[in-house]
Amino acid sequence: MSDKSPTMKNKTTLAIKQKVRFVIVTESSHGQRIDNFLMRELKQVPRTYIYRILRKGEVRVDKKRVKPSRKLLSGERVRIPPLFLPEQQRSKQAPEQLLKQLEQAVLLEDEDIILINKPAGLAVHSGTANPYGLIEAFRQLRPNLNFVELAHRLDKETSGIVILAKNRKALLSLHDLFKSGGIDKYYQALVSGQWTRGKQHIRNRLVKERGRQQKVRVQTSGKLAESIFYPKKIFGETTLMEIKLLTGRMHQIRTQLADKAFPILGDAHYGNFALNREYKKKIGLKRLFLHAFKVRFTLPLSGKQYDQEIPLAPDLITAIAVLSTGK
Repeated sequence: MSDKSPTMKNKTTLAIKQKVRFVIVTESSHGQRIDNFLMRELKQVPRTYIYRILRKGEVRVDKKRVKPSRKLLSGERVRIPPLFLPEQQRSKQAPEQLLKQLEQAVLLEDEDIILINKPAGLAVHSGTANPYGLIEAFRQLRPNLNFVELAHRLDKETSGIVILAKNRKALLSLHDLFKSGGIDKYYQALVSGQWTRGKQHIRNRLVKERGRQQKVRVQTSGKLAESIFYPKKIFGETTLMEIKLLTGRMHQIRTQLADKAFPILGDAHYGNFALNREYKKKIGLKRLFLHAFKVRFTLPLSGKQYDQEIPLAPDLITAIAVLSTGK
């Protein structure tokens, strides 16, 4: 009689199992963070598991423990430990319907970058509450691509343009542009209240709150956040705003508008919950009204200029149409 229960036997059968292996860092991965390197090497392994083996020191670079932010150098030797991960904890595959949607959402693609129109409700990467994200789904869609990485992030609830890099040089070049303010990013948002202040350049400092729920708040000891706000049109007690992002802090636009008492409609974290319910019934708005509609930059790597603009997402266009007719 076996001493293993059927449950234990099933878990063993369905687990990802792998012996320790060593990977030499190539030129294409030079300068990449070790956590991102592992996510590419271990495509079916969740981010939480990857950070766990890093934290425990099971991953070594040239025999030394490393932090997730450690950047790799060409020629270094990465030790990837044995893995044991039950099937139910493996990263899930994106459904075919989403893959078709993403294929149609590609706005521009060349040898260096991809511009894609991310739908609202899709996180940019997998996590505890997200079995897959935009980047995992896109890698599933394009398995022939040797390299594709997010150049920046966009909130799960936000729709609009996301930039992907197709090679290491392009990714580093994009990162440099973001740090130097060389990428112009524009958003549209529908806020509660009549914005009569005209153009406003808002500077404040934001700090992440502790706790399980990821939120930020305005605090003098935080990191500098800058945005320029332009009112486009007032609809009764709401205003359609255009925002130029000058820095890229987490929830920056949402926090800055809420701090000025103009919360974005549909915002479950920083908004007015009673108003959210009211406008869900009134104009059919079921999510955060925030849309990344334009990017403009020149990629130093190639000297190529990019200037991409897209309309509001269909559900947001419908909401504005209802406000415009007053019905």
